[in-house]
Amino acid sequence: MTTDSTAADTTRELNSLDTLGAGIDLISVHARALRASIDVVSAVTTADLVKPTPCADWTLHGLLTHSIAQHHGFAAASRGNGDPALWKVRPLGPDPVAEYRAAAEHVVAAFAEDGVLDRQFPLPEFTTDFTFSGRQAVSFHFIDYVVHTWDLARTLGRTITFDDDVLAAALPIARSVPGGALRTAPGAAFAPEVPWSGNSALDDILAMLGRSPNWPG
Repeated sequence: MTTDSTAADTTRELNSLDTLGAGIDLISVHARALRASIDVVSAVTTADLVKPTPCADWTLHGLLTHSIAQHHGFAAASRGNGDPALWKVRPLGPDPVAEYRAAAEHVVAAFAEDGVLDRQFPLPEFTTDFTFSGRQAVSFHFIDYVVHTWDLARTLGRTITFDDDVLAAALPIARSVPGGALRTAPGAAFAPEVPWSGNSALDDILAMLGRSPNWPG
């Protein structure tokens, strides 16, 4: 995650997310991205936990613990709870698949509550200076788990296919993520954009957000 000052700069540049994709059912595409991640994680074995991932410096164990913490943090934020302890990364328990599934379903259910896009979300891992609109916060989590679902799949040697409308919702959000120095700041959510020329919307999203679509090649 970003520092407070970096987050403030990022948020100012992301204010367009309040109107971006106004005709898109953001809650639906978010839920489908999360459930795709559950499907991928269902194949994880204990031996897989030490595998490297497209996320620099994270093994699969690290990516799962990060994701579980994020799911719980965003779910709490959707209900106005900004306790930083809820974002704390903890070691995996004896059943990582069930633990991940429960966390992902928890945030899907939280975001499905009435009026969630009209709420204000405290996101202490971004900043404690202000809150975020529901549309911004759900957009943050949605784009993160389009990318992380691909991370998980590639780590396991699998491919991931999203429906066209999920990618259509994700593409303008990916384009809106600030670049430049914000991508190289400590704790930045995404690495700098990588050069890529392809014909896949998912590959374009990944490259925009600092992933090489042909990882690990």
